Amino acid sequence: MANYYTDIPELKYHLNNPMMERICELKERNYRDKDEFDYAPQDYADAMDSFDKVLEITGEITGEIIAPNAEGVDEEGPHCANGRVEYASGTRQNLGAMIKAGLNGMTMPRRFGGLNFPITPYTMCAEIIAAADAGFGNIWSLQDCIETLYEFGNEDQHSRFIPRICAGETMSMDLTEPDAGSDLQSVMLKATFDEQENCWRLNGVKRFITNGDADLHLVLARSEEGTKDGRGLSMFIYDKKEGGVDVRRIENKLGIHGSPTCELVYKNAKAELCGDRKLGLIKYVMALMNGARLGIAAQSVGLSQAAYNEGLTYAKERKQFGKAIIDFPAVYDMLSIMKAKLDAGRTLLYQTARYVDIYKALDDIAHERKLTPEERREQKKYAKLADAFTPLAKGMNSEYANQNAYDCIQIYGGSGFMLEYACQRIYRDARITSIYEGTTQLQTVAAIRYVTNGSYLTIIREFEAIPYSAEMEPLKARLVEMANKLEACMNQVKEAQNQELLDFVARRLYEMAADCIMSHLLIQDATKAPEMFAKSAVVYLNYAEAEVEKHCNFIDKFNADELASYRQ
Repeated sequence: MANYYTDIPELKYHLNNPMMERICELKERNYRDKDEFDYAPQDYADAMDSFDKVLEITGEITGEIIAPNAEGVDEEGPHCANGRVEYASGTRQNLGAMIKAGLNGMTMPRRFGGLNFPITPYTMCAEIIAAADAGFGNIWSLQDCIETLYEFGNEDQHSRFIPRICAGETMSMDLTEPDAGSDLQSVMLKATFDEQENCWRLNGVKRFITNGDADLHLVLARSEEGTKDGRGLSMFIYDKKEGGVDVRRIENKLGIHGSPTCELVYKNAKAELCGDRKLGLIKYVMALMNGARLGIAAQSVGLSQAAYNEGLTYAKERKQFGKAIIDFPAVYDMLSIMKAKLDAGRTLLYQTARYVDIYKALDDIAHERKLTPEERREQKKYAKLADAFTPLAKGMNSEYANQNAYDCIQIYGGSGFMLEYACQRIYRDARITSIYEGTTQLQTVAAIRYVTNGSYLTIIREFEAIPYSAEMEPLKARLVEMANKLEACMNQVKEAQNQELLDFVARRLYEMAADCIMSHLLIQDATKAPEMFAKSAVVYLNYAEAEVEKHCNFIDKFNADELASYRQ
C-alpha cells in the first residue's frame, strides 16, 4: 500500500531543515520533559526521529485507510437528522484510526496529553491527509483551533478542554454569519451575561461553519450591546455537551463533501468567555485565522500533490498515436509546470511554518519567564516574517492547487470529465481553497503593505546574497532582474499617490513578490538537493520570470485614467 509520507521524499527534505534545531530547542525548553514523560525526546536527534516516525504512521494510515475511503465519503457525505450531524461511514473509520494512533492535539503540551510537536511536522501531517481526502483533512486539522484556546484561555479552561481534544474530540470555529462573511466586524450573534447562572448565553445564527457539529466551538459573538464594529466582539467557548445549538442544515457543496459545512442556530446556548472582552476580532480571531490560513496552504499543497500524482500516472499509462501521452511536449510541459508549482508552493509553505514555530514558541516561553533582549529581537523578527509570509503561502498555494487540478483534468481529456476518476473530486475539492479562510483577494490585502513598505524586497535582496551551486548560479542574474522589475513597479505605483490605482494593481504586485520569493527558495533547495529540485527550479524560474514580465508590462503601460473603463 502507498505511504503518503515515505513516497514523497520532498517532505523529509523539508523536515530536516537546519532551522528545526532552534525550533526544537525552544519547543522542548531544552528537553526538560524527558524526566517526566517516557515518550519525550532526549535531544534534537531523538525529537527529529519522533517526527519522522509519526509522519510515517500518518502516511501509512492515509494510504491504507483514508485514501481508499475517499471516493465513498465523497459520494455518501455526512447526514443531518434531529439537529445533529452524522459523519459518512468512511469518515468515522478515518477518525477512529487517527484517534487510535494518538494523532490528536499534536502541538499541545504533554501535560495535557499532547505530543508537543512544532507546527512544521503537524503541518506536514495536514498536507499528507489532504492529498488523500481534503474533506477529511478539514475535520482532523481543525484540532489546531486548540492553539487559540491554549494561547488566550485560562488555566482552568486549559485543564478542562485541551485533554479532550488530545483524546480525539473535534473542534470548529464559528465565525461567519448570513450577513457577515469576509466582513467579520458585522457579526451579530448576541452574547449576554446570565447573572443567575454566572455564564454567558449565545443567541443567533452562524453559517458556513466547517465541522459545525463539533464537540467544542470557538465562537465570535457580540458581547457589547449597542456596538456595530469589531470592538464589540468577544470570543467564547461553547461545549456541545451543554446543548443549545442545533444544526439547521448541512450545505450542499461543490466539493469537500466529507466535511459537514453547517448552518447553526444558537438558542440561549451556555458559553464561557475566552480571554478578555472586546478582543474577539481584534486579537483572537486574527490569531485563529492565521493558523487556519497556514492549514489551508497545507491542504492546497496536498491537493496539488494529488493532482500531479493523478496526472503523471495517467500520462504514463494512456497511449495515443502509438505512444504514451507523457511523451508529447504539450503534456510533459503541463506536468513539468505542475511539479514546479508544487515544489515552489511547498517550499514557501514550510518556510512560513518554521517562522511561525519560532515566534509562537517564544510567545509561549514569555508566559513562563521574561524573554532576554536577544529572544525579544528574535521573536519580533519571526513574528513579522510569519505575518508577511502567511498570506503568500495561503494565497499562492490555493491558486496553484486550482491550476494543477485544472491541468490534471486536461491531461485526462474526456475521461477527466467523467465522475469515476479521482481527478474530478480533486478539482471540486480544490476550488474552495482560494475562497475560505480569506479569499485570495483578502490575502492580497493582508500582504500589500509588505510590498509597499519594501519588506518583501528586503527579503529578496537578502536571498540574493546567499551562494548558489555552480549549476544554479547562472540563474541569479535573472532573479535580480525580476526583483528590479518588482521594485520599479512598486515605486511607480507609490509615486502616483492614488489609492484606487494601488488597490487595482495590488494582486499583480503581490504575485510578483511571491514569484520572486518562491523562485529563490526553490533554487536554494536545488542547491542543496539538485536530484530532487533542479528540474523544478529551472522550470519554475522560466514560469515565474514570464509572470513577472507580464505583470510589469501591465503596470508600466497602465494609466490611472483608464480605471473608469474597468468599472462595470
